[in-house]
Amino acid sequence: MLVNESGGIPNRLFFRLFQTGNILQRQVQNEMGISAVQWAVLGALSREGFESGTSFNQLKGYLFVSRQNLDGVLKRMERDGHVIRMPDPEDRRARLVVLTSAGREYWNQLQDTITNFYEQALQGMSFDDGVSLLHLLKKLQQDLINVSLAGEDDTPAA
Repeated sequence: MLVNESGGIPNRLFFRLFQTGNILQRQVQNEMGISAVQWAVLGALSREGFESGTSFNQLKGYLFVSRQNLDGVLKRMERDGHVIRMPDPEDRRARLVVLTSAGREYWNQLQDTITNFYEQALQGMSFDDGVSLLHLLKKLQQDLINVSLAGEDDTPAA
């Protein structure tokens, strides 16, 4: 996709992504009473195979959030009794983030609300639209990860 002088489609696309992320955060907070990051942490830790927890760095990398953001969210979730941080039995220097039984119960109680949220948010899309959007967002994620402006020459070729 070419970028014209004013930014055109790419500018509008990234602005829409920015707006969509902000709307998601606001609606999750308003409708479910938790932050979008808390929702993502609960979802990540409730996945099969994560019953024993995951390292802070793995969770940070999986969610693509900053260390500071994740630490603040985990502190709130620890205070609420939804997660604990405990020493990794294989590496005493590392700590694992583990979903507590209260956290798992809370996550399970949210499932009907989450399903309703998804249904309402996606009501204007067909199944095929959703699959296409998922595919395109995955491609965009990979391309964004690979962006490196270091060494780029801003002067146009003669």
